[in-house]
Amino acid sequence: MSKKLCFAVTVLLFSLPGVSLAQKLTQLKNPAPNGAFMEYQLTDGTVMVQGGTCADWWRLTPDKSGSYVNGTWKQTASLPAGYAPYAASGAVLADGRFLLLGGEYSDCGGEFTLTNQSAIYDPQTNKWTMVAPPKGWYDIGDSPAVVLPNGEVLLGRKTTKQMAVLDPSTLKWTAVGSAGKSDFNAEEGWTLLPNGTVLTWDVKHDPNSEIYTPSSQTWATAGTTVANLMGPPEEGCLKYGNHNQYTYCPPGETGPGILRPDGSVFATGALHLGASTGHTAVYNQGKWTAGPDFPNGDQAGDSFAALLPNGNVLVLGDSGQMYEFNGSKLTATTVGFGSLIDLPTGQVLVAGSYAYTSTGKYQSSWAPKITSFPATVARGSTYKISGQQFNGLSQAASFGDEFTTATNYPLIRITNQSTGHVFYAKTHGHSTMGVATGKTKVSTNFDVPAGMETGASTLVVVANGIPSKAVNITVE
Repeated sequence: MSKKLCFAVTVLLFSLPGVSLAQKLTQLKNPAPNGAFMEYQLTDGTVMVQGGTCADWWRLTPDKSGSYVNGTWKQTASLPAGYAPYAASGAVLADGRFLLLGGEYSDCGGEFTLTNQSAIYDPQTNKWTMVAPPKGWYDIGDSPAVVLPNGEVLLGRKTTKQMAVLDPSTLKWTAVGSAGKSDFNAEEGWTLLPNGTVLTWDVKHDPNSEIYTPSSQTWATAGTTVANLMGPPEEGCLKYGNHNQYTYCPPGETGPGILRPDGSVFATGALHLGASTGHTAVYNQGKWTAGPDFPNGDQAGDSFAALLPNGNVLVLGDSGQMYEFNGSKLTATTVGFGSLIDLPTGQVLVAGSYAYTSTGKYQSSWAPKITSFPATVARGSTYKISGQQFNGLSQAASFGDEFTTATNYPLIRITNQSTGHVFYAKTHGHSTMGVATGKTKVSTNFDVPAGMETGASTLVVVANGIPSKAVNITVE
């Protein structure tokens, strides 16, 4: 990928001809203190971002009313010395910890290393712990990664077809098969599908697409994307390693892809060699069709996308123009730069400094459903809650290869009926990390904050910004 350091610090908003202003960007009262390369929604309701030195991390806590726009920041522990990656992969795990994987550049973009370092952050202890790489891997870099429905982390080695899964309970990697893979994993993004398989569209072997089945550890073709989504290969090859003994030849770029509530995947592309604008494609029921082109020569190579509660996909063009895709049309909205993740309020956090608000509303069938819950809870105690669709219908965030920031896990929001104050209860032990789980019974555990207000309250489960119907509880 190319170095886009401007993503961390700049967001602009202005009017352009033909641009809809029904959607809006609202500046946070307290923008991220040192920018935000990456954003992650933790399961206690806070948001964690990577700051401008790449070793510094910050957490955003919403205010008493649940507003992130009026929230406050606090710096967390910095990464261990010697690990300050730019363009890494990451994942929030089912136990609530955050895993940071690899990095294309070390020293915050200073040196192309494809580092094989990784680290895991525990919000409860505010500590990072280094994680060893898979056996024999001298590089990870900006590799694709996805949390599988069983909670394991699937990682693809950037420079080969190799793959491995991490067991979060032991932090040990196990090599898995990748038979049938058409090309190496470089620059690809992985989209988790409702059946637990993983979809990708190739960069080196474009316009081919592939699906990985974890149970058989095999890849199979998913056909041509019809529209070409690969940007041209970069000129020349890059050396890396302690003595520059390894060579990597970039195959090009592609854009983010998002699973939508109707089960289709909206895939975006980079500017293909000889093309006048970037293309898109839609994968639905095993078939690809061409989607709308980006207007005005724009593209989404190495850029961000997020699923909005209304079912539209918010895509950041490389020009800085934002677009919404509603299933057929790609409409320009506002202009900005930065990483995108869903907030539990239904807004999208942009670069740690702005909140994007769209129009329209989700369908009731998309919302989580609570079927079993404790009617009375005590502060400082842990409880189980069950229901349906606690993980939402999609990972809801994508970049392409690195900057993986999925939010397909349940959050618990409790509102005191007397004061209206909002509290988030940390969730952990999710029964699944899948998407679009339908009527399957799912569950999670939640820790009632020790300092929250007592009395009559309401509780909702939130997934990707969509809340369940509220249930009444009493906090003691």
